[in-house]
Amino acid sequence: MTVEIVILAMIAAFLGLRLYSVLGRRAEHEEEPIPGRVDSRRAGVGAPRVGAPAKAEDAAAANNVRQREMPTVSATVERGLREIAAADRRFDAFAFLDGARGAYRMILEAFWKGDKDELRHLCDPAVSDGFAAAIDARREAGETLDNRLIRIEDSTITAAGMEGNRARITVRFRSDIAAVTRNAEGAVVAGSLDDAVEAVDVWTFSRDVSSPDPDWLLDETDEG
Repeated sequence: MTVEIVILAMIAAFLGLRLYSVLGRRAEHEEEPIPGRVDSRRAGVGAPRVGAPAKAEDAAAANNVRQREMPTVSATVERGLREIAAADRRFDAFAFLDGARGAYRMILEAFWKGDKDELRHLCDPAVSDGFAAAIDARREAGETLDNRLIRIEDSTITAAGMEGNRARITVRFRSDIAAVTRNAEGAVVAGSLDDAVEAVDVWTFSRDVSSPDPDWLLDETDEG
């Protein structure tokens, strides 16, 4: 009996060592980093930016997923977006649209506050000068704006394409804005903060794809 117990103990020890050896090698293998895995850059806060997947395969996979989530656009707009993507491999329509929404809010708030410096960073010089002239006229009249962007209801790309080295994308924003104008004494002369009104703006953003600067600038404004 004693001999059988010793033999069984030896067999158990041998099997335990073999199991440890196999599991140990598997764990080490699973902890090895996967070559070529790099996190993609995402768009920053501020003017609309584009993201850049690290590998072409990653970009193709991401695009396949995102195409199923893409808002409906016309065939002409889709061709324009593909044209921009061909000229700028970093271009990501979803990152752009996210950035455009952020820029829309930042530009409106800068205009309402009369922040010309912020507008110069976010807009093309011609558009920035137009905003600055409106701010000066408002100040001369002794008026201030107490406006608030309640929400952006919808943002849709309505045009896209290349003009030489410059990519241009037009976005139609539909938003709810509470707007109040006050005179020099602070009294309300127009509008109400209690009732938001619907605003429709059609803004065009542009970027020189040959430039290392990833920022898109607002270069044209219109009303829907």
